[in-house]
Amino acid sequence: MELSNQLIFVAGTLFLLSILASAFTPRLGVPLLLVFVAVGLLAGENGPGGIHFDDYRIANLAGTTGLAVILFDGGLRTPLDNFRVALRPALALATVGVLVTTLIVGAFSAWILHLSLPEGLLIGAIVGSTDAAAVFSLLHTSAMRLNQRVTATLEIESGTNDPMAVLLTMGLLQYLIGPHSYSAGAGVLLLVRQMGLGLACGAGGGWLLRLLLNRLELSESLYPLLALSGGMLIFGGTALLGGSGFLAAYGAGLILGNWPLRAMASVKRFHDGIAWLAQIGMFLILGLLATPGRLIPLAGAGLLIALVLILLARPLSVALSLLPFRYPWREQAYISWVGLRGSVPMVLATFPMMAGIAHAQLFFDLAFFIVLVSLIVQGWSVAGAARLLRLQMPRSGTRVRRFDLDLPGSSGYEVVSYRLGHASALLGLRPKDIPIREVSRIISVSREGRLLPYREWGVLRHGDYVSLLAAQAELALLDETFSARRESGDIDEQRYFGEFFLEPEAQVGDLVAAYGIQLPNTEHGKTLAEYLATYLQRPVVGDRLRLDGVELTVRRMEGERIVELGLRLPHEVH
Repeated sequence: MELSNQLIFVAGTLFLLSILASAFTPRLGVPLLLVFVAVGLLAGENGPGGIHFDDYRIANLAGTTGLAVILFDGGLRTPLDNFRVALRPALALATVGVLVTTLIVGAFSAWILHLSLPEGLLIGAIVGSTDAAAVFSLLHTSAMRLNQRVTATLEIESGTNDPMAVLLTMGLLQYLIGPHSYSAGAGVLLLVRQMGLGLACGAGGGWLLRLLLNRLELSESLYPLLALSGGMLIFGGTALLGGSGFLAAYGAGLILGNWPLRAMASVKRFHDGIAWLAQIGMFLILGLLATPGRLIPLAGAGLLIALVLILLARPLSVALSLLPFRYPWREQAYISWVGLRGSVPMVLATFPMMAGIAHAQLFFDLAFFIVLVSLIVQGWSVAGAARLLRLQMPRSGTRVRRFDLDLPGSSGYEVVSYRLGHASALLGLRPKDIPIREVSRIISVSREGRLLPYREWGVLRHGDYVSLLAAQAELALLDETFSARRESGDIDEQRYFGEFFLEPEAQVGDLVAAYGIQLPNTEHGKTLAEYLATYLQRPVVGDRLRLDGVELTVRRMEGERIVELGLRLPHEVH
């Protein structure tokens, strides 16, 4: 009993310290995952905590479970429209990219550490994939907005590249254990089975779980638990069948997050908290496993391997993988830089320890050191790199809160609140004049901390909070309505999109005549949308195309159609 009390006290203390630290470190730009690792290191045997922990099986179990939760939550939050933009490029990164990274890092590791080539390649495979926990965490908490293509590519890649990393790691591990009993054909079959079953079980299990959630009458608090238990069941069942449980969990979350679901907002809020709990727990345990005394002798070689990974292997793998998709060089550079390593390499590094092969401790310590370097060097500079490459877009979201309601006799409704900014196009309008469909209703207006009676609503002002009862299917349209800005916009939007607006149906020839742009005569008869289509395969908001000194920017889209362009003049173009 005494031991149980001590364990509960220690766990509560470590989690509390991690959460409290997360309230202060973002102001310093410190990646939160690095904070969790640091707390684990300080609590470990070489730190003030003095806790001795070396059970790699428990660490593997905790890491695997945590990753399943994080990927399920990541799927819940990934819009299906992202797959239209970035599915093929992300899959190329998740396969070709991981393989190229493994080969480059593996060959260099074998050379610098005087290991055999298969042993070096095992190091490359362990650190070959990007980490969903690190990518989702940093992209969602770095207070910045990137264009949809970059965000979608990074998120889908990190959610789908685990099967390739697991295949390479397990294949090389089996080869090192029994070189004569392993074949390349078995490895290819393993990859096909992992990917195929992962996709099939994720999609099928997600649909069945969605039907269950929508049809069962449960207490409100049980729907998020049902979603979580269903996600874990899909993960475990897929893994038992020989498929990728990680891919299945991500796919199931994707199904739940993109089709009508009872208690959707409650499910997402709950899983957001559980995902944070999983991240904290994973990185605390991994911090406890590491011993700084073992890392110091490896610092020189580990730093060189990490630099080869960050500065050579990742950029080259991105360039080769994205070559057919014509990504702008700035986006390729940013995707290269945000190839964050985190818990996935640490979980994979526990497999050699459990198998008891030679140099297993070296593999684990190197993986931990490389993860630390990645979080410090890359994680610390995610926002800075976006600004340096001029990829950071002005934030336009005005939605501040949402929660779902199961109204008697109907479902799929939420109460959603918006805050009006100083450049909102709705300022000066009466609430009843806001262009919304009849399926949504304005239910309150708050001003200066006071909920206004209906007769005092008057016209809308800067800082007002408008709350609506809205159908979930209308949220995207409402977001667009409340995010609309006056024609002059604000200074950040003018800098990014340009001072002037253009219709996509305008003629290229009119632009040439107005600004003296030098373009071939054969282009003059095209519309701006047609001209852009020859250079941008799948345009997204924020895309830019330079035309002899001026720059066209994609300002607004509806589905795959450009509906508004911005024009940046020579004095705005850098």
